[in-house]
Amino acid sequence: MQSFTTLDQWLAHCEQLHPVTIDLGLDRLRTVAARMHDGAGLHFDCPVFTVAGTNGKGSTCAMLESILRQGGYRTGLFTSPHLVHFNERCRINNEPLDEAVLCQHFAAVEQARGDISLTYFEFTTLAILDALASARLDAVILEVGMGGRLDAVNLIDTDCAIITSIDIDHVQFLGNDRETIGVEKAGIMRPGKPAVVSDPMPPQSIVQHAEKLGADLWLVGRDFNTAGDQQQWSWAGRGRRYSSMAYPGLRGANQLVNAAGVLAALTALRDRLPVPAQAVRLGLATVELPGRFQMVPGQPTLVLDVAHNPHAAATLVANLDAMPYYPTTHGVFGAMADKDLGDMLRRMHPVIDRWYFTDLPTPRAETAAGLLAQWQECCSGQGGRVVQSQAETYSSPQQALQAAIAAADPADRIVVFGSFYTVGEVLREPLPRLSAPHVAD
Repeated sequence: MQSFTTLDQWLAHCEQLHPVTIDLGLDRLRTVAARMHDGAGLHFDCPVFTVAGTNGKGSTCAMLESILRQGGYRTGLFTSPHLVHFNERCRINNEPLDEAVLCQHFAAVEQARGDISLTYFEFTTLAILDALASARLDAVILEVGMGGRLDAVNLIDTDCAIITSIDIDHVQFLGNDRETIGVEKAGIMRPGKPAVVSDPMPPQSIVQHAEKLGADLWLVGRDFNTAGDQQQWSWAGRGRRYSSMAYPGLRGANQLVNAAGVLAALTALRDRLPVPAQAVRLGLATVELPGRFQMVPGQPTLVLDVAHNPHAAATLVANLDAMPYYPTTHGVFGAMADKDLGDMLRRMHPVIDRWYFTDLPTPRAETAAGLLAQWQECCSGQGGRVVQSQAETYSSPQQALQAAIAAADPADRIVVFGSFYTVGEVLREPLPRLSAPHVAD
């Protein structure tokens, strides 16, 4: 059995264990989990929320965590991927788990797996689940990595499934239409347990799966709904109502959809986890999550967003359009090669005036030169805006951002997007010092 003393050593070990990066299925995981703790296995003694979907998972998890903590509960959260440091993936009461403690749980997985090969995600997920199971928590929130039915997180039986927005992504693993993808996402549901779908127009396959399974399905417009104006909003559903609430602390119109699903999930489990209305209000108002339409103070305006597929890009465009006028918008863009890059570029092209394409520190990423070539191919006919001076390539997001800052006027806007890696690399170092906004006398 291998034994290491640092988290970096364990992560390097995990990267070398399995012949492929993604190998969906739960059989190997179940075997290893059953061996842990001298055969006692993995189990949780508190309610578990499991969150799946194409976009909105991270925001949903953050809102749940924030409200439950305001309600006085000790929370555990598993989310992925991380932005800067791996231990961001496992939080206890909103604090990343100490690396030394996390290493102990990596060692427990290594001892239990024997000769069973696990992927990086499978190994690390088992370690984090083990850490959460041993932390004496009041509530656990688990974010699905990809899909749902065969994702490592689905090893744990949930007490409340939440399915956020559904769109097309990871087609080589999940399918190339919303109905097929919906079946994979619905795999986190359990018989007799609440299943909240926050997508206002969910695939019919999700509804059919829930009905066949016997899950307690919660749908927008049938079991809960929202209303509001420019100042406040309200939520109502199944015997519970919240009125005159401030909008969620996370920016963007899509966050109201996520918040509605969160309130439905908390209402569904109110007998086990009662939450005062004031905790709901404070939790939603104070929630924070880096990289989700994150605004960095100063001039030029800096927006960080992990939008990494066409659906998320469309939401980013809508949020950018809702902002005030900016003379020029500079776009720092790095993305994975397996995404629908043409669609992302076409969606973003109308709102980006100057592009700064960047390499990313992972073999999965498209090169900056490749992004430039795709942009020139797919966007050349859109208003005749493509000229070489409007696009440049860089070897890192930090270099691309520095170039954008140097080129931008104080009244301009810079948007960093395309991948967790793109935003994470920018956040890895202290953000460039932007000038303070001018305040008139």
